[in-house]
Amino acid sequence: MTRKVPVLPTILVLAAVATMVALGFWQLDRMRQKEALLARYEGARTMLAAVPWPADAQAAQRHLFRHAQLDCRRVLALSSRAGTAADGRKGWAHIARCAIGGGREADIAIGWSERPVAPEWQGGTVEGVIAPGPRLVAGRPVAGLAPLAPPDPAMVPNNHLAYAGQWFFFAVTALAIYWLALRRRWRGA
Repeated sequence: MTRKVPVLPTILVLAAVATMVALGFWQLDRMRQKEALLARYEGARTMLAAVPWPADAQAAQRHLFRHAQLDCRRVLALSSRAGTAADGRKGWAHIARCAIGGGREADIAIGWSERPVAPEWQGGTVEGVIAPGPRLVAGRPVAGLAPLAPPDPAMVPNNHLAYAGQWFFFAVTALAIYWLALRRRWRGA
């Protein structure tokens, strides 16, 4: 008795498996890229020289976790969102949307409090660290607020190894299911 393998379903399954394996290797490559990026971010944290506030999103990515200074010429809006104080307490981070000149705007995390009530703040010069967003996390909070936890590269996820494992698992699972389907077909014939 010959066991016939259906051509079209086999081609589709093998193409899907090849795609899943390629995605797994792509995730492994992304993991190495992310590790290099995180090492660069960690190095940026130790640089004391301030950089100018980034002009665009690409510059912001290059300068994440570096020290910078901003002049908030006018506060456009104040908001509160969940945040962590420098001492680890959970509460509210207060964010000022500021006009910074040249028609540009920037977000400045001006401090932490236990309540979501935004403080009165009219703007001014703020020194801090560039965090993802981008936003400037003030090194010294404005009056009446506690310092926020400084941005930490360790908080940037690098879960690409898990994603790669998932893709490889999906590929093995697809092959196993197809093999079981073929065996069932052969037994029925």
